[in-house]
Amino acid sequence: MTNTYTCSSEEFLRNSRIPVRVLEDADAIHEEMAEIMAKTIEDKKGKHTFIICPVGPIDQYPLFVKKVNERNISLKNVYFVNMDEYLTDDDKHISPDSSLSFVGFMERTVYSKIKPELLMPPEQRLFPVPGHEAELDALIEELGSADCCLTGVGINGHIAFNESALPDEDITDEEFSKLGTRCLDLSRDTIVNNGGRKIYGALDLMPKRCITLGMRQLLKCRNFKIYLFQPWQWGIMRKIALEAPSRFAPASLLQNVPGSEMVISRAMLDIAISYK
Repeated sequence: MTNTYTCSSEEFLRNSRIPVRVLEDADAIHEEMAEIMAKTIEDKKGKHTFIICPVGPIDQYPLFVKKVNERNISLKNVYFVNMDEYLTDDDKHISPDSSLSFVGFMERTVYSKIKPELLMPPEQRLFPVPGHEAELDALIEELGSADCCLTGVGINGHIAFNESALPDEDITDEEFSKLGTRCLDLSRDTIVNNGGRKIYGALDLMPKRCITLGMRQLLKCRNFKIYLFQPWQWGIMRKIALEAPSRFAPASLLQNVPGSEMVISRAMLDIAISYK
């Protein structure tokens, strides 16, 4: 049996349960993400396009904006549906002025930078909103399967904020895969990892609640790629690729989705650990 953490890079690639592709570095990954987004829209030739957007990774967005503006790619018939957002303790979106706000990030980095004549109308720039979960799920059902979703993975394997199930949680893998848009508590793993990286370890300031698209919406995507290039993602990368699909590492459920792919940086392939 292949050991998740100590098998060689060659064994990892050979035994991965999900297709793995290696790019040179983070810059190459961000460039690919931006180009796939732009080309997906161009290839639809003005027809309805639906893209599920993360805020993590983020460095693909300035590259995407540049491509849109330089190639005059119209977004008029494009829907961007963001995956998730942090919430206050009373389940409201955090302030868009917060450095943690995904709503604020998309406005500052994407929507305000695109030529107005190319930009989609506000009603096609969507986020999950507490109290309107059923409405968003119905709209997504109407839009059909997303044309693409290019995203990162959390330290516990979450995609969007679909936090990994707890060992004593009364839910099966199949039930987890059918979850829709909902509000939930952030896991301690996510609070510590994101707080350590984004607000210098001031964990008291990290939101404890979030809203997320469900696995039901995500797993229907036509072109789903997860990108991993941060050293802290190495362990979960190995679990997603080498262990059976499970609600305990939600991104591993992509093993069941035809056409899904894991794209990693060369440095991730070269990491090796030993332990007793």
